[in-house]
Amino acid sequence: MTQPDDLLPIGLEDALPARAAAITRAMRQVLGAMDSHGYDRVRPPLVEFEKSLAGRMEGVATRRMVRFTDPESLRTLALRSDITVQIGRIAATSLADAPRPLRLCYAGEVASLKADQLDPARQRLQLGAELIGSDSVAAAIEAVTVALDALEAAGLTGLSVDFTLPDLVDTLAEKALPLAEEKRGAIRRELDMKDAGGLKAAGGEDYLPLLYATGPFDEAIEKLAAIDAGGVLASRIAGLKEVVAALGYRARLTLDPSERHGFEYQSWFGFTLHASGARAALGRGGTYAIKGSEEAATGFSLYMEPLLEALGSDDAGAREAVFLPLGHDRKAAARLRSDGWRTVAAIEEGDEAAALGCTHVLEAGEAKAL
Repeated sequence: MTQPDDLLPIGLEDALPARAAAITRAMRQVLGAMDSHGYDRVRPPLVEFEKSLAGRMEGVATRRMVRFTDPESLRTLALRSDITVQIGRIAATSLADAPRPLRLCYAGEVASLKADQLDPARQRLQLGAELIGSDSVAAAIEAVTVALDALEAAGLTGLSVDFTLPDLVDTLAEKALPLAEEKRGAIRRELDMKDAGGLKAAGGEDYLPLLYATGPFDEAIEKLAAIDAGGVLASRIAGLKEVVAALGYRARLTLDPSERHGFEYQSWFGFTLHASGARAALGRGGTYAIKGSEEAATGFSLYMEPLLEALGSDDAGAREAVFLPLGHDRKAAARLRSDGWRTVAAIEEGDEAAALGCTHVLEAGEAKAL
């Protein structure tokens, strides 16, 4: 019987066998695709000093981290809420002298103190790849290409990429569409909300055309170019076009140049990944700078929950398994496992093959179908 203390906190859940198998399979496929592009896997710790986790990227909110005091150092520790910041620390310290560009990938759990309205989960499996040492157009092309390859390797179809320019407001506000520093946050917020009235009220009437420079990439990029005051966005527009040309028609491509949510520490380039069947974004990526070393980087993160949703099922599929009766031939069983079979051994006299999920039974040294 389930007791009150057996219930999990809100936002946390167990991954039971079918779901755990699906997660493991997808994780292997994603990491395999990253490895094929030359990305080496690293495994940062689950817990670090709070200041380290908060100090490597812009926009990392410590208030969302689970924090506690380290009994050894008496300093504040935190559970990681984003592995990207840890990759930045590794690149700036342990691998500071490694040749650039440095290609690293990862997979691990992240946790938040409190869920947000859009995502009730407080623990997620984050996977990603980071190219340290460049935020060029070539690096941007590689990041999107590797991300799409990883998702396709996991079996996803109907992929789409939505591009954005995270530093758009700051770029325009400097000279082209002058805006005081203290007003920029409000303008970004209203653009994110797609609120024309709020944008006017915040003093951002000049920024209204950005609300309509969205949609299919070819159409939206021309609208953006038409409102490029003084040509300050010319290099960014050219860069986006180069990325799109490299991708061809392998995914649906859209543009929302003023999208800021989820891109708090990205610089000139950002992208969001979607797939048919998933309500939430599969992941995000872009260019950024690692604080402290000020090194440029480009990468992306994927999240397992929407990925599984896009695949349509947590079911790992029916797996053939061989039932091993009491007193079975152990050498024959070992041979079957080496050939790729899954075996399930009887423990008691009454154990039944079908009840244990087996499709075959070991007879005369061979797997016989039930």
